[in-house]
Amino acid sequence: MNVIRAAIRLLVMVVLMGSLILWIMMPTNTYRQKWWLHIRANTNSTYFGVQGATMLLYTFPILFVATLGSVYLHLGKKLSHAGLERNGKKNRLALWKRPAIVGGPLGILSGVELGFFIMFIALLVWSFSTFLRVGFARITPQLLAERGEQLWEAKLDSAALRLGLVGNICLAFLFFPVTRGSSVLPLFGLNSEGSIKYHIWVGHIAMVLFTAHGLCYIIYWAATDRMSEMLKWSKIHVANVPGEISLVAGLVMWATTIPGVRRKMFELFLYTHYFYVLFVFFFILHVGINYSCMMLPGFYLFMVDRYLRFLQSRQRVRLLSARILPCETLELNFSKSPGLSYTSTSIMFVNVPSISKLQWHPFTISSSSNLEPEQLSLVIKSEGSWSKKLYEMLSSPSLMERLDVSLEGPYGPASTHFLRHDTLVMVSGGSGITPFISIIRELIFMSKTLKCKTPQLLLICAFKNSSQLTMLDLLHPLSGTSSGFSNLQLQIEAYVTREKEPTTQNSKLLQTICLIYSYSLKALLNMLIICICIAMTASAAVLWNKKQNAKEANQYQNINGLSPIALSPASGSHNADRELESLPHQSLVQSTKVHYGKRPDLKRMIFERKGSSVGVLVCGPKTMRHEVATICSSGLADNLHFEAMSFSW
Repeated sequence: MNVIRAAIRLLVMVVLMGSLILWIMMPTNTYRQKWWLHIRANTNSTYFGVQGATMLLYTFPILFVATLGSVYLHLGKKLSHAGLERNGKKNRLALWKRPAIVGGPLGILSGVELGFFIMFIALLVWSFSTFLRVGFARITPQLLAERGEQLWEAKLDSAALRLGLVGNICLAFLFFPVTRGSSVLPLFGLNSEGSIKYHIWVGHIAMVLFTAHGLCYIIYWAATDRMSEMLKWSKIHVANVPGEISLVAGLVMWATTIPGVRRKMFELFLYTHYFYVLFVFFFILHVGINYSCMMLPGFYLFMVDRYLRFLQSRQRVRLLSARILPCETLELNFSKSPGLSYTSTSIMFVNVPSISKLQWHPFTISSSSNLEPEQLSLVIKSEGSWSKKLYEMLSSPSLMERLDVSLEGPYGPASTHFLRHDTLVMVSGGSGITPFISIIRELIFMSKTLKCKTPQLLLICAFKNSSQLTMLDLLHPLSGTSSGFSNLQLQIEAYVTREKEPTTQNSKLLQTICLIYSYSLKALLNMLIICICIAMTASAAVLWNKKQNAKEANQYQNINGLSPIALSPASGSHNADRELESLPHQSLVQSTKVHYGKRPDLKRMIFERKGSSVGVLVCGPKTMRHEVATICSSGLADNLHFEAMSFSW
């Protein structure tokens, strides 16, 4: 299967390189006057018409890659289930995955990310400059005389058009990062959660280009006394009114993505972001379906994913219990089928209709699908208005009935590579510890059940106050599964930064509540199940008896020779003794060291780790992520492999 997957990736790279060459050549005269005319002459079919060429060049390759990606992921899951990827080779591209830029408006960028970003910007610059050069070359004195325009006006008209063409390139890539169930992103080792930043960057660039596109045309129409063009809806050429509506919808979305607006008025950001439907709909009416086929593949895959998520979200999930921590943190435990599997650091989107029917919020999964096959757990920190309402609902002693919850997901990396490292350093701040809970539980399963050699674990967690230390209790699964910490080489260094000594003021104990379903509803459901079972049992008995009567009729002459067989229980078959877990075992308390009134010396603690491969994972505030990234990119140690996790986009 590894050979097949390698062949698929090679084929994908060839197809994508061909698509990239088309994007590069598209602004040139060679493409428009030779390639395009030749291809269109051979693809002008009865069913698709002139848009057949566009679909062949820009739509089909992306859909073909998405199909290959689905096969690639399916084979990867088979390999994972067979245990063939547990001890993979060390990543040869680790040097390129180290942070190359830390800080600034782009945040933390690895060498690979920086390279792709530079290439994307280079593609936009090349396309715009080439479009302009070709367009300006067509402006002749004869053309100016025919149109009655000045040279600067004609150039402004040409530049406005080219700004829109380059904006369409951004639109072609805009929806790939937000396709949560994408089969394209995993081909590059990406997932939707970690790719949101690309969606943000491309969205900003696209709106700058489209806004400049619209403003340039307004200035051009005003300078040439043709403002009536704004009200025209051409039937055979570009329609201006739909383009203006699309731009207005885009500007409304863009305005609410400002960090201050998005964080303080999240609901406004959420609801206005649904304007993307209007934006794309009127964009297609503006430029026509033929040209839209260049950007439609990404949007098509996004809409397929969105519809599947909509169908999944219609189902209600049973909330079994909840653990309430004194630091206003919840762990929700849901019932799940054993066949549902996910990787560590995965997330789920949660909707509670009694709080908001439209709001969906992502939270980290703290459980392990292997260690806890029938249960899924989420950790929710009470910070925003939505999570505070949920915390108050579950903390209320009057809550004893069913709480309706809908889930989307899980979403996460296609595979994990934690076993490739000799040592694993996990640095967290506050609720950033939650993805590491699932990692530790998964490593417990691998060490106990699969007998795999697990890396040495160092968990460095920083909390503001001592009440947040109770989040370490979430390392123990609630399902009753034996913890198995004795099989791990686990060291926990906990830092309480705002307290100089342990305090017990206003301390609360961890609470576990079990939700109870309505007695009447529960009785009604049970009676229905009992009736169904009675009907099924009776029907089965009648059919079995009828079959037996037929056998007896056929074997009537031999039945007297048969003697009943008496079955007796085998002696000693029941063993009441239970094997106890071997003692002594390394308890979680013994593995934990708490420091008060200071912050961790991350540079010293990371550089002290020995081994040929040290994985450094960080999840927490922006300053913490940047500090760890700076340490790993300093070049003072060659064995560090950095990975940041951020869910606060």
